[in-house]
Amino acid sequence: MSWDCGFKYLFAFPPTLKAGVMCKLHEREDIGRLELVQKLARENLLQTDKKEQEKTDQLDDEVTTIQVKELDQDVLVLRKVSSHSPAPTSGSAESDWRYVVVSGTPEKILEHLLNDLHLEEVQDKETETLLDDFLLTYTVFMTTDDLCQALLRHYCAKNHQGKEEIIDVSCRKRKVLHLVSQWTSLYKDWLHEDEHLKQFLKTIYRNVLDDVYEYPVLEKDLKEFQKLLGMHRRHTVDEYSPHRKHKAILHQFSLKENWLQNRGTVNETEEVFCRVYITEHSYVSVKTKVSTSAQEILKIVAEKLQHSQEDLALVALSFSGEKHELQPNDLAISKSLESSARMFVFRKNLTDTLNPFAENEEAQQRSVRILGINTWDLALELTNFDWSLFNLVHEQELIYFTFSRKGNGENTVNLSLLLQRCNEVQLWVATEILLCNQLCKRVQLVKKFIKIASHCKAQRNLNSFFAIVMGLNTASVSRLSQTWERIPGKFKKLFAELESLTDPSLNHKAYRDAFKKMKSPKIPFMPLLLKDVTFIHEGNKTFLDNLVNFEKLHMIADTVRSLRHCRHNQYGNEVPQKEHQELKPYVHHLHIIDNQQMLFELSHRIEPRV
Repeated sequence: MSWDCGFKYLFAFPPTLKAGVMCKLHEREDIGRLELVQKLARENLLQTDKKEQEKTDQLDDEVTTIQVKELDQDVLVLRKVSSHSPAPTSGSAESDWRYVVVSGTPEKILEHLLNDLHLEEVQDKETETLLDDFLLTYTVFMTTDDLCQALLRHYCAKNHQGKEEIIDVSCRKRKVLHLVSQWTSLYKDWLHEDEHLKQFLKTIYRNVLDDVYEYPVLEKDLKEFQKLLGMHRRHTVDEYSPHRKHKAILHQFSLKENWLQNRGTVNETEEVFCRVYITEHSYVSVKTKVSTSAQEILKIVAEKLQHSQEDLALVALSFSGEKHELQPNDLAISKSLESSARMFVFRKNLTDTLNPFAENEEAQQRSVRILGINTWDLALELTNFDWSLFNLVHEQELIYFTFSRKGNGENTVNLSLLLQRCNEVQLWVATEILLCNQLCKRVQLVKKFIKIASHCKAQRNLNSFFAIVMGLNTASVSRLSQTWERIPGKFKKLFAELESLTDPSLNHKAYRDAFKKMKSPKIPFMPLLLKDVTFIHEGNKTFLDNLVNFEKLHMIADTVRSLRHCRHNQYGNEVPQKEHQELKPYVHHLHIIDNQQMLFELSHRIEPRV
């Protein structure tokens, strides 16, 4: 079963502008007037004669698009839309309408965003969305350094397009600081290693220190900025006096170590997946810390395979076939292994790998351990594991993954782990079933996995749910006619109901409808979400007439924002029953065969073709 086969029904086209009269603005002061009208309309300060209002509204209803030009070149395209639903009728107040960004240059989009921003306690929804769209997608059309430099220019500008009476300097500075606050809040520690951002934060902080004496209104923003950065020292306005403000600035700027720490210190506690191969096509998937020793990894694999650790050795096997035995205290996952192809478990004499397909009692006992585990507890452990991975995925990772920008591998680590996990659960289901030679126990295993899939759905873990259903539908498993014939009718009916949710027809309508009805927290089927973002990207141009197609970026941002809704609440602290002490290591370290040919050989071995 392929999760992407239903996307042939999805078509995405480049956004087109609505028909209507275009209003072209050539002068900067006209742009300022537009912003002023919007501001006054929001504050309900516009008053006009009723008859004149009707004439104006009829004209405004026709003007749907505004093109802003500089040097006879388009730099910003805005569209007039309703602020409410349903759309206001003719004669509605100006506050019922607003202007949204269709396309523009990066600089003009940022400028419009800052103009549209207002500093009340509660932002209006449209402005919040515009700000969020920009922050989520800015990496598509500008670098972090470009954004930092543009924000510094806006903060340090002496006036605002020559119209200080429209937007005063302190307000503009506060808007820039508000955007920076939202930016760092959205990305948390995801961008903290960016050198341009480090330098920008230092520079902007020093500028605020310089300005707070002249503009006391920045005091509150400065404190918020200090809190955001985790400053050690507290400051008062007296410290910012002209006599003191240039002294010991570098001492005043002090960040906590956990904010701008080096990548090396983070990696030691970072958790990753590593594959320890048992044969060329069979491995144990181990989730472990980078600092884990070879001895600890070998212990995990030995317990998983129910084999004596003393008889095994962990070996780094290079592409040339050279074997290098890792010592107990060696870091198994280190840069020294980057030149090696794989980690293998060998017998002590290094003559051969283990054979997980041996037809002996030990192998049979290992393959059916799952039968003694409560299905709800097993599903719950799968959900807890998936949630720990899903909760680390940043929305930006989906955008980097889709646009395949430079450094994509570093910026999509958590997303890649979750996708890898989905694939491994699918292979794990097939591996467990095909390693079981006894028909009666194999039937029990299939029933077990059907119940686990049902429990994953009940626990709103659609990632493992899809993976298990796809594992049961793998060709090497679905061909086991003797096994499926013995499955009771009620389990076949349950499985058919579960399968219907994975039906790809009508763009996975069954799954989408069911997922919308599920309350948060919930774990989506991530490959399908990625497919949505990919089709928006491939079906719409990123640039229109050398302007950033911001409507496309809004659609992408709106899609990846669904992660927030899924993580709106946290999963409870429910844990599996204590009697299953081996449950957690069993789920965390799956034994997998990742070769389809090998799986088919096992399938034909246990049920030969008639």
